[in-house]
Amino acid sequence: MIVVNTETVPGRTIVAIKGLVQGNTVRAKHVGRDIAAGFKNIFGGELKGYTELLVEARREALSRMLGQAQELGANAVVNVRFATSSITAGAAELYAYGTAVVLDEAAPPPMQPPPGP
Repeated sequence: MIVVNTETVPGRTIVAIKGLVQGNTVRAKHVGRDIAAGFKNIFGGELKGYTELLVEARREALSRMLGQAQELGANAVVNVRFATSSITAGAAELYAYGTAVVLDEAAPPPMQPPPGP
């Protein structure tokens, strides 16, 4: 399945719009990550535990969104966006959404002339 954050796919035509698709997940912070984050706040640096948490959340939200697109018979999702929001003091939602579409079949590559002598 093609997934893009643009409104179109270069070289392809949208032949049907299946509708809005979305996926989300709510993740809570882990006590171990909070302790490590506390030290990083003092000394500076990347909060790798939180980075990993957000990577996992994006993958899960994207997977759920693509599942909806497949159920609708789409072969692509265009205009994909991600949003986050705080749910409670220790949890955040990651939300992925886009428009499920059907693209025309990929055109074969143009014929190349044979190499000259």
